[in-house]
Amino acid sequence: MAAALALLASYVAIQPAQAADALISQGKTATASSVEGAFAASAAVDGSTGTRWASAFSDPQWIQVDLGASATISQVVLNWEAAYGRAFQIQTSANGTTWTTIHTTTAGTGGVQTLNVTGTGRYVRMYGTQRGTAWGYSLWEFQIYGSTGPTGTCGGNAALGKPITATSTEGTFVAANAVDGVAGTRWASAYGEPQSVTIDLGATTSICGLTLVWEAAFARTYQVQVSPNNTTFTQIYATTTGAGGTENVTLSGSGRYLRIVMSNRALPFGVSLFEIAVRTGTTTSPSPSPSPSPSPSPSPSPSPSPSPDPGGERLLSYNKPAVASTSQSDGNCWECTPARAFDLDPASRWATSSTTGWVDPGWIYVDLGAAAQISRVVLQWDPAFARSFNIQTSNDATNWTNIYSTTTGTGFKQSIPVTGSGRYVRMYGTQRATPYGYSLWEFQVYGTGGAPNTPPAAPPDPRNPPQLVWSDEFNGAAGTKPDAAKWRPDPGTGPNNELEYYTNNNNANMNGAGQLVMEARQEVTPGSSCPGGTCQYTSHRMNTGTKFHFTYGRVEARIKVPKGNGLWPAFWMMGADFLTGRPWPYNGEIDIVEVLGKDVKTSYTTIHAPAYNGGGGIGAPNTLPNGADFSDDYHVWSLDWNSQGMTWSVDGRQVFALSKAQVEATRGPWVYDHPFYIILNLAVGGDWPGPPDASTGFPKQMLVDYVRVYQ
Repeated sequence: MAAALALLASYVAIQPAQAADALISQGKTATASSVEGAFAASAAVDGSTGTRWASAFSDPQWIQVDLGASATISQVVLNWEAAYGRAFQIQTSANGTTWTTIHTTTAGTGGVQTLNVTGTGRYVRMYGTQRGTAWGYSLWEFQIYGSTGPTGTCGGNAALGKPITATSTEGTFVAANAVDGVAGTRWASAYGEPQSVTIDLGATTSICGLTLVWEAAFARTYQVQVSPNNTTFTQIYATTTGAGGTENVTLSGSGRYLRIVMSNRALPFGVSLFEIAVRTGTTTSPSPSPSPSPSPSPSPSPSPSPSPDPGGERLLSYNKPAVASTSQSDGNCWECTPARAFDLDPASRWATSSTTGWVDPGWIYVDLGAAAQISRVVLQWDPAFARSFNIQTSNDATNWTNIYSTTTGTGFKQSIPVTGSGRYVRMYGTQRATPYGYSLWEFQVYGTGGAPNTPPAAPPDPRNPPQLVWSDEFNGAAGTKPDAAKWRPDPGTGPNNELEYYTNNNNANMNGAGQLVMEARQEVTPGSSCPGGTCQYTSHRMNTGTKFHFTYGRVEARIKVPKGNGLWPAFWMMGADFLTGRPWPYNGEIDIVEVLGKDVKTSYTTIHAPAYNGGGGIGAPNTLPNGADFSDDYHVWSLDWNSQGMTWSVDGRQVFALSKAQVEATRGPWVYDHPFYIILNLAVGGDWPGPPDASTGFPKQMLVDYVRVYQ
């Protein structure tokens, strides 16, 4: 094998702010000189390192944040995408018109830049005068730290240097690192949950706030507790939507001991904190609470994904009989019956009839089999959602009692706490949000009682630490074909108006040096049919299909992509139910990397599902530092995937991340909690890359050094 084993995980750590500073820009109004596509200015202040602002490809460009009131600025953190600023200024303004420069550089380095500054103003601007690449300017996050004036007496850091204990420690990343006031040190836990840290404040203390500065391995779900004696603890804060980064939490409680219990990791590794700062005193205007997992587009964010079994409740509605006002079954929504909303299949849905059901009211109810106490209802809406609706219960499916009503339904995923009882539970829509009808991917009822069916077990998350479970190192002798025990060739034409014919292994061979060579050639395949006539090119496509598929883990490949107009190399995965007849995109697609040969400075990561696919898929382009070509050398593209979401990396550098809660709350159902198989192919032509031309220069080769899966 030409390359040594790669490290299982590598993250870019964001330098945290000084302990006494507060993050004052998150969620504030942001504007910019220009915007590229969907990469809005608001994405730079949403708290997510998976969304970003991007500008037009010219100088100068700027992005500014309105803090809402005059503030004293002490630090600015710029988390650049590869399109960074070589020369830029940080400026403040009282009115958004007249600007004062508080930092300037002509030697910007990209990456994460932490700038200690001194200035005041309501508006803060990054003003770029020279780009570091041929692209524009792009920021994952634009964070401003400081203070906005008196807000009571809440402040300080009572945890600094205090004794701290933890349930576990990874290596030398001891708990004391989280309270030492040093930005570059951190505590890290073992790979498991729950984990906790407990700080002895030395005396009973009035606690008004908490600042958590997370490393990339953050906690999605955690509780803050206080105690007078380190034995009996009282919870004063809890969240299931921790967003990572720097979280400022408003608290009200007192105690000598403060404990943070982390019960749900966002990544398959442990949890890790650079700093914990405990604020003391009182507040007159609360600090911002941790934001829910931000969206990859500027959409409203309803309630996040609920825990499967909080508070002793259980799912009562799975596979129970259902009835609706009407249902749809045609080419646009085949067999979209009421039962589809209760099957726990995120890719099937109920919809009202397209001929008689695009009217108000519209309704659907479930028979729980026996009387039940209802505590929560979860609705995952299709774009055809209800603006106004009621949740109702009944003992006889005739007489109904409202237990929830709204006239401001937001669609997407809504988790609604309710109190009611009955055998039947109904969503009764009174006003549609669109000209269409009502449609639900999922309608889940939680509580106690009823006659529930046991839902299928959730697939397990990867082990901690993950272990290698499958690989192909391509170590065969020169001319050897791909291992038939691991791969199956997929001959035929391609989709997307591609111009190649994929042969039955004729275009794939080991090179004897530890790589698989997949070659695209300019040659005719008699009897084939491509756009414009007989296929004029051949290439290779293969997948693990029925040989190997898996749910969750880390999958990575070391690949050298070719350069040239019309080329389209890809490393991706498809839901395994595609092999048994479920059509795309209902099976789900995960694109780990796609590169267009006409622009080898950019690679792309995307996911596709029924509610978002094709040009509407969720993803992001990414580039190498200093604008290097992906075709110049091998690169390791990897995906970390678990029950909470996905993280994409290139050469160990995180380039994109999505959480399940984010997607469900802003785009639609998450269809990735089931087995997927791996695909490698080198396409020629198609809707996206366009056709090859005389400059392409066939043959062209995609070289694969290895493919590995860890769980």
